[in-house]
Amino acid sequence: MRTIIHILLLLLAGSSLLTAQPGISAEGNNFLKEIDSNLLPETTVFYRKLINIEPNGTKKEFVLFSAKKGKDKILSTFLEPKTEKGRHTLRVGDNMWLYVPNVGKPLRITSLQSVTGGLFNNSDIMRLDFSEEYNVAEYKKNESALILKAKTKSVAYDKLIMQYDKKYKVPTVIECYTASDMLVKTLRFKNIKDFGNKIIRPEIIETDSPLYKGYKSVMIYAKIQKKKIADEIFSVNSMEKILELR
Repeated sequence: MRTIIHILLLLLAGSSLLTAQPGISAEGNNFLKEIDSNLLPETTVFYRKLINIEPNGTKKEFVLFSAKKGKDKILSTFLEPKTEKGRHTLRVGDNMWLYVPNVGKPLRITSLQSVTGGLFNNSDIMRLDFSEEYNVAEYKKNESALILKAKTKSVAYDKLIMQYDKKYKVPTVIECYTASDMLVKTLRFKNIKDFGNKIIRPEIIETDSPLYKGYKSVMIYAKIQKKKIADEIFSVNSMEKILELR
């Protein structure tokens, strides 16, 4: 009998070792998914204005219309300025493409590049749900903060420290770090706004970087709406169909 009990205990111990995930907060991961759903519902269309500001005050502005489906698909088209009109970006999982009219075919791009040339890189502009790319390593309820670690090395930032609003459960500040623990960017979420249809989230995201002192980029959200979207438009051959959703 003792031998049988001993074997059962060993099997249970082995099972717990297989299922345990050191350094990952299951409660924190569930909360992160809630933050994701508060930022953007799974099937959504929305507008954004991106503003790049140089140290001398010079500004360059872009207007994008975007469609998101699920946790890992986002498609956008440039509406302004006229020189950018007709460009589309697509992200499905880790894969990103840029369509430029005079090139005639989608080009592969990377998360650390920027289709707008400012401090927001492609990972910021084509943001997936945080829970798709990160696990919560530490959930600090008393400090209203989460420490996120990248699931893979393909993610733009190795670690994020996310402060959040307790009432609305949305980010307020996110610090972005490299694998060597160097701060490369800070995102500030401002002006929590009711967009209707139970969507309450920050209207503005501002970013600056200690690596580019004096530079700043701003992203302003508008007209966020839940909408049914066909899977087929999230394809390199159907990117222009996003215009039918406006």
